[in-house]
Amino acid sequence: MADIVVGPSQDRIFLEGMEFHGYIGVHALEKMHGQPFVLDVALFCPCLEACESDRLVDTIDYGEVFARVRTQVETAECDLIEKLAGLIAADLLATYELACAVEVTVRKPQAPINGQIRAVGVTIRRERS
Repeated sequence: MADIVVGPSQDRIFLEGMEFHGYIGVHALEKMHGQPFVLDVALFCPCLEACESDRLVDTIDYGEVFARVRTQVETAECDLIEKLAGLIAADLLATYELACAVEVTVRKPQAPINGQIRAVGVTIRRERS
């Protein structure tokens, strides 16, 4: 069997549609009552070792990722979802050495906009230097 080579950013562990309640926003009511946020996170990392070993220690535990993202959303003290996305990306890169890049999407389905809209949001990608 030929050796398998996988580039470090070709594999991706993702969590989509995480829903949390947070107090991020520029308006006083957003900070007082909070609102729902929907997040997607992708961690780009080599999964080859986990594919072969079938051991959790050889990959990134998505249950832990979920808990870290929840903590960030529920405790963040910021105005902008851009800031929240940056905090989450920095935390994940600092925590998981296996990840060479992360992508974070934050959606704000109840943004205070005078009009019909499904959601506003931001997606950022950060790479390890």
